[in-house]
Amino acid sequence: MPPSSLKTSFAPRLIAWQQRHGRHDLPWQNTADAYRIWLSEIMLQQTQVATVIPYYERFLQQFPTVAALAAAPQDAVMALWSGLGYYTRARNLHRCAQQVVVEYGGQFPRDIEALAGLPGIGRSTAAAIAAFAYGTHAAILDGNVKRVLTRVFGIEGYPGQTRVERELWQLADSLLPATNLQAYTQGVMDLGATVCVRGKPLCSACPFADDCVARATGRERVLPAGKPRKAIPEKHCDVLVMYDGQRVLFERRPDSGIWGGLWSLPEFAPPTATPSEAVSPSDIADLAGSYGRVREIERMAAFSHTFTHFKLNLQPWLITLTPAGGPQDADRAWLASHEIAAAGLPAPIRRIAQALEDSGKQLSFSLISAD
Repeated sequence: MPPSSLKTSFAPRLIAWQQRHGRHDLPWQNTADAYRIWLSEIMLQQTQVATVIPYYERFLQQFPTVAALAAAPQDAVMALWSGLGYYTRARNLHRCAQQVVVEYGGQFPRDIEALAGLPGIGRSTAAAIAAFAYGTHAAILDGNVKRVLTRVFGIEGYPGQTRVERELWQLADSLLPATNLQAYTQGVMDLGATVCVRGKPLCSACPFADDCVARATGRERVLPAGKPRKAIPEKHCDVLVMYDGQRVLFERRPDSGIWGGLWSLPEFAPPTATPSEAVSPSDIADLAGSYGRVREIERMAAFSHTFTHFKLNLQPWLITLTPAGGPQDADRAWLASHEIAAAGLPAPIRRIAQALEDSGKQLSFSLISAD
């Protein structure tokens, strides 16, 4: 089929496929509530549906409206997000809710440019919110959509490159139907998430199998082109698990950088970028001494955690001590078991807390599970 004919028939075929084979019972479907749609779209950024569903449901139980979310303490928001990853999304989620309440009276704006200007939203997410909540005629271009369009129409080049992304936006805009926009938008998401998947797509179930350029040229696993690879750098970090027999000391991370705004463990930063193996117990004792009288130091099992752009090698040190006197401040706190369970912790730090429990220390954790 010539490309012009494929473009003409693309939307009707996709809508028919979605109505018969698409997803219709996800928790955020069958609603025009912009708050619920926005919440799901933010959580679904770079995260699979199966992972998002329990977080989405917990958020709605705790924060049923945008006003409730806006009024919540940041710690409560971060705690519910803990384990979902990409924590900038959670900080932007909270900021966005507050901005919607203050600037728009608790109602998400209908205008796509106004939506895209809110924290954490952007052009494609704004279009999805506007399409599902308000029926606005606008194209989306998330990762699933890029994959479908790249394969079906044979778009060359890495989709993250400006030239290629511009071409994909033009194509996405040209394919929009005059009617049934919501079914079309859901359909292109569903097709990318369930059929035109990464790795080995299920071409036999695709409504465009006979016309797909990638399939016709045997490039189903080549398109879309991957991002040019660079060596993933490694970083080393020693963290201090300061334990007084009942509580553990935590410090709040700065808002910027990894784990921004979450509670974490104090870190040991040597004057040079030295791997953790070069750090001695005496180095740790010198630093821990500023927090109290050190009674015992033990090297815990090291492990690695991989982020998008680097791998972090973590070496935890268990320091049993008698804390120095003085009041706690807003960014440093000794937390008991029930407080740790409710705190927003990065998944690797929660793993260390679990290891402390498993070691038999007299601290009974009731940990929130983290992915």
